[in-house]
Amino acid sequence: MNYSTDFKCIRNDVSAQEWQTRMDLAACYRLVDQYGMTDLIYNHITARIPGTEHLLINLYGLLYKEITASNLVKIDAEGSIVWKPDTDYGINVSGYVIHGAIHKARPDVACVLHTHTRAGMAVSAMACGLLPLSQTSIRFVGHLGYHDYEGPAIDLDERERLVRDLGPHDAMVMRNHGLLSCGATIQQAFNTMYQLELSCRSQVDAMAARTELTMPGENVLAHTAHLYQPGARRPYGVLEWPAMLRLLEAEQRSSGYPPYWQ
Repeated sequence: MNYSTDFKCIRNDVSAQEWQTRMDLAACYRLVDQYGMTDLIYNHITARIPGTEHLLINLYGLLYKEITASNLVKIDAEGSIVWKPDTDYGINVSGYVIHGAIHKARPDVACVLHTHTRAGMAVSAMACGLLPLSQTSIRFVGHLGYHDYEGPAIDLDERERLVRDLGPHDAMVMRNHGLLSCGATIQQAFNTMYQLELSCRSQVDAMAARTELTMPGENVLAHTAHLYQPGARRPYGVLEWPAMLRLLEAEQRSSGYPPYWQ
């Protein structure tokens, strides 16, 4: 079996737009690892190649810190592989069941990100869902979908319900499962997931303190949530992303892994 992780750089074999998308998506995988949101080799982040119906997804079997621009797989919305590196690694079926459904139904979405973090799974199991306990979590008031667990996401029939439950939102709690975010850009999807994850971590911490919790009134919640939506402010990621790339470049010098831009 060919499970080598020594992949040839394909920068000169793809369009400039595809290469940029590959670099941004590989960077997003590395950042999810950097901020402790990975689950061994599981989960996916997908991105649409501009001007096409093709998506990029990770090889199933690589760590997020091993993802590079050149080892991402190109698939269509039905999960058929259009191109992948010369390797016996393939893709995970649930990756395109969940992600393909959203990409297909939401042309405004360029990137979909799904995680199984400890805090995300904890909140996904709470009947109360995500509570508006902090300024970070308040941004999701009225802007968060919930999808009931139906078993491992390998059934194509679940696609319709996933899309329905996400609705127009850029974030969703998949009950008894994990978290999902999406966005008009890779940068925006990452930023949304970072804030959703931070909201879950702070909720678990606050509830573990076993003390009375306070929440702002409904008028404050609605007003604050509106102010934090992408259409009411600069798009998430525009200012943050260059700083995140600088962080990755600094980490690269001591990581021992191939750079994400390779």
